[in-house]
Amino acid sequence: MTGRGKIFQTFYYGWFIVFIGGLGIFFSGPGQTYSNSAFIDQYIQDFGWSRTEVSSLYSTATLIAGIMMMVVGRFIDRYGQRFMMVTVGTVFALACFWNSMVTNMAMLAVGFFLVRLLGQGTMSLIPNTLAAQWFVKKRGRAFSFMTLGSFASAMLFPIINTWIIETWGWPIAWRFWGVALLVVFVPFALFGVRNRPEEMGLEPDGFQTETENETGEPIAGTTLPESNEDFTLKEAMRTWAFWGILISVGIPAMINTGITFHIISIFDTNGLSSAVAAMVLSLMAFAGIPISFISGFITERIPTNYLLASVFVIEIIFLFMLLITNSVFMAILFGIVWGAANGLERIGMNIIWPDYFGRKYVGSINGVGMTMVVIGSSLGPLPFGAGFDLFHNYTPVLLASLTFPVIGAICAITAKRPDKAKLHSH
Repeated sequence: MTGRGKIFQTFYYGWFIVFIGGLGIFFSGPGQTYSNSAFIDQYIQDFGWSRTEVSSLYSTATLIAGIMMMVVGRFIDRYGQRFMMVTVGTVFALACFWNSMVTNMAMLAVGFFLVRLLGQGTMSLIPNTLAAQWFVKKRGRAFSFMTLGSFASAMLFPIINTWIIETWGWPIAWRFWGVALLVVFVPFALFGVRNRPEEMGLEPDGFQTETENETGEPIAGTTLPESNEDFTLKEAMRTWAFWGILISVGIPAMINTGITFHIISIFDTNGLSSAVAAMVLSLMAFAGIPISFISGFITERIPTNYLLASVFVIEIIFLFMLLITNSVFMAILFGIVWGAANGLERIGMNIIWPDYFGRKYVGSINGVGMTMVVIGSSLGPLPFGAGFDLFHNYTPVLLASLTFPVIGAICAITAKRPDKAKLHSH
């Protein structure tokens, strides 16, 4: 057996890929709302812009970036994850430097668009498609480990941003992340990423293409077959599963963003302080970590669409809870239940695309899914805001919101794994 083969038998390179993927998701931070929120008041104070102007720019930039994600998905399939990670990481760093020099609304609009496209969208999409290439049977646990990067990002970025802004000012905070991307993330992507295990004589989950015995002869039956055939985007779009999942991934993005954006106001109408609202957001991230971790292993044992359906059941519960959350105890319970839904959602919605449609075109297919997620998140805050302006409380909009998880649960349960042979027989 070769020296390289012995190394891969003791340590599967795919786990290092998972680490780099987690690092990529962590460094999506400068494009995420939990990071950008630290800069909004600074722009308003320094430039005299209104909150409505800045918020409108942010929503518009997010919507346009979301539509662009379909193109990004195709680029991932065409050029591979390694090239895209290095290129996007570098351009994303330049976008951070751009944001550090913003002086007018046109520059801010460009800055918002770049960080939403490259950070929130692309830096989340590429690691998800990369892990899907390296794992099939162990895909659930691989995503569980990788998702830790997301929770670490959500917890650390607001703290680091606040400290840097208070100490040196907001331009330095943007430059700090630009330098960090170039010094930490880009080298890992350049030297560490391989697009597929086959490039290194390996197969998904750690099986070698040609496992040898002591005499140097291949052992029969040691390769791992792919769990399903590869669908192109056009083929996937001919199945109900594709559209059912697409609806399923858009709904939580819309509801979660709507609640997050207005949570201080929602809690205020229920007689709770902004400090309690902030505590609930932190609690949600903490509660989501173990649930996300466990759900990755669960999805290896049950159909992924059932995991998705369970997200909507919990969503219905926490929307009802939000109607009666008028004490700190209820707020804590709400934060835990909301975090559980988010933990299940982060795994199920990323795993289901490669599980159902294969590895080969996962960039294009998941790119459409990411478009739906970003568009959903851009539309979420508006109904809550309009509902409050109209009724002066959130009860009607929360009750109306209950229809969406019901639709989502029906779509998820009926979105069975497609059969490519049946697709071509029609």
